[in-house]
Amino acid sequence: MRGGLTLVLGVLTGNLLGFARVGVIAYLLGTHSAADSLAVAQGPIDTVNAVLINSMLFAFVPMLTACSREDRAALLRKLNRVFLRIFAALSVLLIVAAPWLMRLLAPGLDPQYFGQAVNNLRILSLSTVAAGAGALYCALLYTDRRFAPTAFYQAAINLLTVVCAVALWKWFGVYAFAIGFTAGAWVQLAIVYTASRSSLDRQDRRECEIPWRELVTRPGFFVIYAAGIGLNIIFTRAYATHAGAGMAAALDYCMRGVGVPMALLVSPLSNSLLPELARLRALLRIREALRLIDKTIALAAAVAAAGCGFALLFREPAVRLLFQHGSFTQQSTQMVSAVFLGFGPSLLGWSLLEITARSLFAMERPWLPVIAAGVPLAVNVTITLWLQSRQPVWIGVGASAGLFLGFVVLLAMAHLNRKRWVVHP
Repeated sequence: MRGGLTLVLGVLTGNLLGFARVGVIAYLLGTHSAADSLAVAQGPIDTVNAVLINSMLFAFVPMLTACSREDRAALLRKLNRVFLRIFAALSVLLIVAAPWLMRLLAPGLDPQYFGQAVNNLRILSLSTVAAGAGALYCALLYTDRRFAPTAFYQAAINLLTVVCAVALWKWFGVYAFAIGFTAGAWVQLAIVYTASRSSLDRQDRRECEIPWRELVTRPGFFVIYAAGIGLNIIFTRAYATHAGAGMAAALDYCMRGVGVPMALLVSPLSNSLLPELARLRALLRIREALRLIDKTIALAAAVAAAGCGFALLFREPAVRLLFQHGSFTQQSTQMVSAVFLGFGPSLLGWSLLEITARSLFAMERPWLPVIAAGVPLAVNVTITLWLQSRQPVWIGVGASAGLFLGFVVLLAMAHLNRKRWVVHP
C-alpha cells in the first residue's frame, strides 16, 4: 500500500510539474514555428525514453526479484555492461542521423526552423543514455520495494526543464527547454544510482552466468509493443507539420490533456492489478484472473468515457485557463481546442489498450499485445491519408480511431483464446 501511494504521489507530482512545463512553453513559444521545432524533436525522444524505461522494467524486475541479493547485484552489473553500450550507441545514432530523422519526422516544418529542430533533437538525444541506465537501477530498487527514488522520474525532468527554461531563455532561447529536459534525465539517474549503492557495494564480485544474448532479447516483446504504440503518435505529429505553423505544437499541448488522465487511470489500476494476476496465474486460477481483467477493463472504460466526455465539453475554457498567456494567444486557444476535439477521444482507446496489454503481459501472453500494437498505426495511416485534411479538428482523428480499434482487436483476440488458456494455462 505504501509503495502504491508513493508511486501515485510521484505520478501526481510529475504531471502537475508537467503542466508547469507546458505552461512555460506556451508562454514563451505559443503556437509559432519555434514551438513546432521543439515539439517534433522532444516528442520522439519522449517515446524512445519511455520505450527503454518500460521495457527494462517489464523485462528485468521479475528476473532480479527471483535472484538472491548477491546474484541480483551480479546480474545488474552485467546488465549495465551490456545495455550501456546499446544506450550509448542509440544516442550517437540519433545525434548523427538527426538531419535525416527531422526530414522524416517533420516533413512539413518551416525550413527556417529545420536547423533548430535538428539541434533540439541532438541535445535531447543525450537524455537517452540516462533514461535507459536509470531504468536498470529503478528495476533493482523495485525488487527491494524502494519506490520513492523511482517515483519522481518525470517530476525531475519537468522541474529541471522549467528551471532551465526560465534561467537560460535569455541566452539559449528554445534550446533551454532541451537542455533542461536532458539535465533532468541525468539528475534522476544520479538519484537512483545513489539510492542503489547500498545494494551494490558488496565484497562479493561473483559473475552472472546468464548469457548476454538472452539478456538482450528478453525485452524484445515490450520494445515492439511500446514502439508500435509510440509510432502512432509520431506519425500524427509528422502529418501535423503539413497542416501549418504551430499545428505540431498544438498536438503536443493536447497530449498533456490526454497524458495526465491516462497516467492517473492506467498506473494505479495496472500497478494494483499486475501482482494479483501474477499470483492467480501461479496458482493456475486462470478463470479468476480473466474475470478480474474484465472487471478492471469495465471500470476503466466507465472512468475514461466520463473523463473524455468532460474534457471534450470543457476543452476551450480549460485551454484558455491553462495556457492563454504571453505568446499563447486566443487564436492559439482555438487551434488547440480544435485539435483536441479529434485527438481527445484517444484517451478512451489508449487507456483501455494499455490496461489490457499490461494484463496480458502479466499473464505471460505477450504475442497478443505485440500483434495489436500494429493496429493503431495501420488505421491511423489509412484514415489520415484518406482524409488528407489540414483542418485542425481532423489531425488526431486517425490516432483516436486507431487506438480504439487496437483495443477492440486485442480484447477480441483475448476472448477467442480464453478456452485454450483455461485448459492449457
